[in-house]
Amino acid sequence: MKTLQFTSILLIFVFFNSCKEVVSETSETAALVTETKKTEYNQSAQTLSKEFKDYWYAGKAEITSYKLKQARYGEIRNGKSVLVFVTEDFLPEKQVKANNSNEYNIPVLKLNATKNFNTGIYPYSIMQSTFYPVANNKHALKVSSSIQEWCGHVYTQLNNRDTFEIKSHSYFQGEADQSFKLDKTWTENELWNKLRIDPKRLPQGEIEIIPSLEYLNLRHKSKKAYKAYATLENGSYTLSYSKLNRILKIDFKTEFPYVIQGWEETTTSGFGDSAETLTTKASLLKTIKSSYWNKNTNSDEVLRQTLELE
Repeated sequence: MKTLQFTSILLIFVFFNSCKEVVSETSETAALVTETKKTEYNQSAQTLSKEFKDYWYAGKAEITSYKLKQARYGEIRNGKSVLVFVTEDFLPEKQVKANNSNEYNIPVLKLNATKNFNTGIYPYSIMQSTFYPVANNKHALKVSSSIQEWCGHVYTQLNNRDTFEIKSHSYFQGEADQSFKLDKTWTENELWNKLRIDPKRLPQGEIEIIPSLEYLNLRHKSKKAYKAYATLENGSYTLSYSKLNRILKIDFKTEFPYVIQGWEETTTSGFGDSAETLTTKASLLKTIKSSYWNKNTNSDEVLRQTLELE
């Protein structure tokens, strides 16, 4: 009996000590990987100017509303779009916003871009999130896109790890649940953030680029890189995709903080014989700086009027 008790105690001792060793090893490995990632993003990092820090690290987000003329199903729909830019710390391994400051966090400029418009009786709600390192020397760390309408919804997420890891879920037949990897390359989503940091460093000429996740989902296109030709001149950045018959032009102020004035996206809209080339247009309404996460009372709804969203 004593032998059995001793054996049980010994096994418990070994089990708990083994767990501690595993946890320690795992923590050390995670810290090493994070340190490597942090060093990687600090190499050749863009030096942030005082005006950049004063503008983007003042504890407020920049919120800009736009009047939207959205092409969908062969017609132009009236709507509103909002671009919310804000800096925050990002956890490189879990790839989510960090709740606490940490030397291993990666500072990012985040863009939450929303669109709301109606197609006949039913509404569309679109949101894309892009987390781009302010170091401005790597690709976006994470991009996600969600589309909701009365037929159903679609969600796609790109995680920047050893490769681009893509996960996508859709109610459409043939697109239901997908998980695959792509080689790292430019993403259209990240260029909006990159423009706000330094438009002179936007890619130009012929490039391989993954179009916006919104476009790929709305048009049911394969999620992969396509060839495009990029030009930058006089406060306009243009991407031309010949194979997709699509042109995206982003207009912005040439002085810091490079506020986006509006954009145009020309592509085929509709299906079959009713398909035609239409242009989606967005024009700036209002820009405010606000810690919007604290503006959640009924009395704060007046800010939506300021942004001309109501």
